[in-house]
Amino acid sequence: MTRDGPGGRGRRPGSRIPAGERRRRATGRPGRYLVFFKPYDVLTQFTDATGRATLADFIDVPGVYPVGRLDRDSEGLLLLTDDGRLAHRLTDPRFEHPKTYLAQVERLPGPEALEVLRRGVELSDGRTRPAEIEVLAGPPSLPDRPVPIRFRKNVPTAWLRLVLREGRNRQVRRMTAAVGHPTLRLVRVGVGPILLGDLAPGAWRDLTPDERHALLLRDHDG
Repeated sequence: MTRDGPGGRGRRPGSRIPAGERRRRATGRPGRYLVFFKPYDVLTQFTDATGRATLADFIDVPGVYPVGRLDRDSEGLLLLTDDGRLAHRLTDPRFEHPKTYLAQVERLPGPEALEVLRRGVELSDGRTRPAEIEVLAGPPSLPDRPVPIRFRKNVPTAWLRLVLREGRNRQVRRMTAAVGHPTLRLVRVGVGPILLGDLAPGAWRDLTPDERHALLLRDHDG
């Protein structure tokens, strides 16, 4: 089996290549690279049989697919492209592309909990890789979420900045819960050299030439 197509999906020799990738190869045109601020309660896919909000409600660019995923209840930076090779390398944990998150958690984690997060947390699917963890001095500048977090009057919250180099299912939420500090809100603000910046929820843009160069150069070096 070979790896091809956005998201690094397995492809057997002779099987179909995604339409966007076929068009890009046939025309020889440069790939399309988008950055999108995925809002809360939006699925990281283009269709849903039950009518829930999807990427198609915001993005009408043909041939692009999400690079990795964000959970429905998570927000922030999502890359989309028709460049299957790049998508695979960005999602394959062997290449250790950093992903940066801001997480609002219950209560202020103490030194012991922070050290466990940094060293690696034992989860049901194994120990996590070492991570960079920083406690923010105050709430970051983020757009309000349409559905407020659950609020408990006697339980304070804190904001963490986490940099991970792997992408397990609901990893940040599982890590913080494992050390006794459940995540209330989660926003991804960086993937490798690409930052969310001041993009508004539901908005997207093409990567700039400099951003494309930085992303492709990191991919080549990785």
